[in-house]
Amino acid sequence: MPSFLPQGLLSLTLLLTDCTSPTQTASTTAPMAPVQTVAAPPQVVLEQPAAAPLQVAAAQFNKYLPLLKGKRVGLVVNQTARVGQAFLVDTLLSKGVNVKVIFGPEHGFRGEAADGATIKDGKDARSGLPALSLYGATKKPTPEMLRDIDVLVFDIQDVGARFYTFISTMHYVMEAAAEQGKEVIILDRPNPNGWYVDGPVLEPKYKTFVGMHPIPIVHGLTVGELAQMINGEKWLAGGKRCRLTVVPVAGYTHATRYELPVRPSPNLPTAHSVDLYPSLCLFEGTDVSVGRGTDRPFEVIGAPTQPASRPFSFVPTPNPGSTAPPQNGKRCYGQDLEGIGEVGFTLSYLIDYYNQSTAKDKFFTAGFERLMGTAETRQQIIADKSEAEIRASWEPKLGAYKLMRQKYLLYPEN
Repeated sequence: MPSFLPQGLLSLTLLLTDCTSPTQTASTTAPMAPVQTVAAPPQVVLEQPAAAPLQVAAAQFNKYLPLLKGKRVGLVVNQTARVGQAFLVDTLLSKGVNVKVIFGPEHGFRGEAADGATIKDGKDARSGLPALSLYGATKKPTPEMLRDIDVLVFDIQDVGARFYTFISTMHYVMEAAAEQGKEVIILDRPNPNGWYVDGPVLEPKYKTFVGMHPIPIVHGLTVGELAQMINGEKWLAGGKRCRLTVVPVAGYTHATRYELPVRPSPNLPTAHSVDLYPSLCLFEGTDVSVGRGTDRPFEVIGAPTQPASRPFSFVPTPNPGSTAPPQNGKRCYGQDLEGIGEVGFTLSYLIDYYNQSTAKDKFFTAGFERLMGTAETRQQIIADKSEAEIRASWEPKLGAYKLMRQKYLLYPEN
């Protein structure tokens, strides 16, 4: 499968001098109508102009630079915030924008820190700007952090799964902005899993940083659309709303299949791993390894408690993306999913691996419900329910979510 461009080939790489060593008022620009071929009288065909190329919001300077004029700007960005190959912070500084501080999410500003690693505050060596972490002890910007800021600009690539923590960072940025009277501008990007909606809706009792909103596992929204939903449904603390502007992607629909130009995090290195992520991440609440500590994260699965007759095996070991991978140093028996074609969300792997486990009493861990968003699924799998039966139990809440989602879409479905 195609891999994302390695960061070493991309220019203008920013360095943090104190970074942990490697171990999110809508501007609803109407989307372009689908291109159609119009039939004229016999033997004559009128050709329509080609569809406009996709353009991320960050590249549409005319849409948001006027909003930053004369204001002190804080950037909430990581390695995916680029215009072409240039980091957004470099581009904005070159255009005279008064950037005061850079905020980085999980994995840090450069996106190289291992999953769950503590990210230290530091300074960007190129610009000299302070680079502050929003992962670890401080996930929400403090009043002190925002004291000299007028507007926060969020530009981070998401992958469309509820437990991908960058949308939780966006939530806390919006919440802090609402409390401190700051503006938020979301520079939108395509959702590579935005072509469908699936999975159970999160129950409030399982709200954590890996799931903050009553949305399904595959939510089918861009970060801009989700930001509008968070604001519109009053999900910020105290029912507050922030002053929000979303700059949409040009030339995008939810049917657009978008391959990310930069890996969104260390353990999602390929387009195929991004496709598989919503289904395979559930294994992080079990004893099954998803390949952290290998060169194929989220493309291989296996566990020591699976039958040795499984067609593939691997041994996780520490690497820059995972310094202490699950099942470290143990032979894991399972599957290589590289040959799997187009995928959507499925429980088939989870059900199969539970059924084949030689230690069913230890298969699920305490974190499973936080990822799944409900306690019902574990119980259904143990009770030998089929995937169809489990899915039927989700449908009422999932159907209600799909109706709510329609209110916040910035892009057509097709």
